[in-house]
Amino acid sequence: MRILVLGGTAFLSAEIARQAVAAGHEVTCLARGTSAQAPDGVAWVRADRALGSAVFDGLAGRRWDEVVEVSRDPVQARVALQALGADAGHWTFVSSCSVYADHSVPGAAEDSALLKPLPEDQAGTPETYGESKSAIERMTRDLVGEKAHIVRSGLIGGPGDASDRYGYWPARCAQGAERPVLVPDIAGDPTQIIDVRDLAFWVIDAAVRGLAGSFNALGDVVPFGDYLEACLRLAEDRPHVVTAPEEWLADQGVGYWSGHDSLPLWLPPGHEGFQARSNDAAREQGMVLRPWRETLRDTLADERLRGLGRDRKAGLSPGTEKRLVALMPA
Repeated sequence: MRILVLGGTAFLSAEIARQAVAAGHEVTCLARGTSAQAPDGVAWVRADRALGSAVFDGLAGRRWDEVVEVSRDPVQARVALQALGADAGHWTFVSSCSVYADHSVPGAAEDSALLKPLPEDQAGTPETYGESKSAIERMTRDLVGEKAHIVRSGLIGGPGDASDRYGYWPARCAQGAERPVLVPDIAGDPTQIIDVRDLAFWVIDAAVRGLAGSFNALGDVVPFGDYLEACLRLAEDRPHVVTAPEEWLADQGVGYWSGHDSLPLWLPPGHEGFQARSNDAAREQGMVLRPWRETLRDTLADERLRGLGRDRKAGLSPGTEKRLVALMPA
C-alpha cells in the first residue's frame, strides 16, 4: 500500500511508519521533525501543519491507500481531511478513550456517550484534549464516512514512551533498595495499557483489510498490585514499599495520573472505569496483544537505556518522595 502518516517521528506514529516499511509498504511521513527524525525507509515531507492547507499542496491529488492521522487539533485535522480525504482509500484516526463523557463504569464499550465536541474552528489544548478528539472523530465520519477507522486508544506503553507514565514504576523499582518506594493503596484497582507495537501492528493490519468503525484499542486489565509486584520482581535489588492511603496522598498535594510529583496510573474518584473499558470489539477485529509482562520487561530495558534517574514528565521527584515517606503516619 501507499501510506501517508501525518506525523511519523514520535512514538506511535513513528512505530506505525517503522512497521509499515518493514512490511513492504511505501510510506510517506509529513512532520516537522523538531524533536526526532522520521524512521529509515520512509519518504519524509518536512512541514509544519500550523501553516494551513499550503503544506498539502504537494500531496493533494495523489492517491493514498491509507492515511493515518494522530492530531489533537481540530483545525489541523479538518484541513487534512479536506485536502486528502477524497483521494484516500482508507483513513485511520487515532483518537482516545478520553472522548467518553463518563469514566466511572468498568467494562463500558464503544456505545458509551461522548463528550461534546470542541468547535471545529478552535485549536485544541491539553485542557480540551477529550473534546478535541471528539470533534475530530465527528468531522472524520462526516468527511470520509465509511472509509474511516477510528481508534480509541487508552494509555500506550512500551519502548520509546515519552510520557513517563507506564515506565515510571518499573524504573523506580529498579533504582535499588536504598530508598523506599512510595505507592498508593490501590492494589485492586485496574490498569490497562496497550503496547505501542501491538497498536501499530493492528492499525496497519486494519488498513490492509479496510476495517471501518470505532473501536477501543486497549490492553487487557491488570490489577495495579500485580503490575507493581512484577515491577519489583524485575528489580535487581528489591526495594521496600511504603503504601500510602489515597486521601492522605491527595491531602499532601500528590497529583493523579501524570505530571510533576504525581503517581502514575493512580486515578481520582469517578474514574473507576477509565482503565477498565471493554476491548472485546477490537479483539474480535484482529487486535492481538502480547503478554503484559513482556511489555513491562521491554519497557524497563528501554528505561535503563534512557537512564533510570533521569528527569521525568510524570512521577515523584526523589526529594518529594523522601519527604512524603518521612511524613507517613505510623
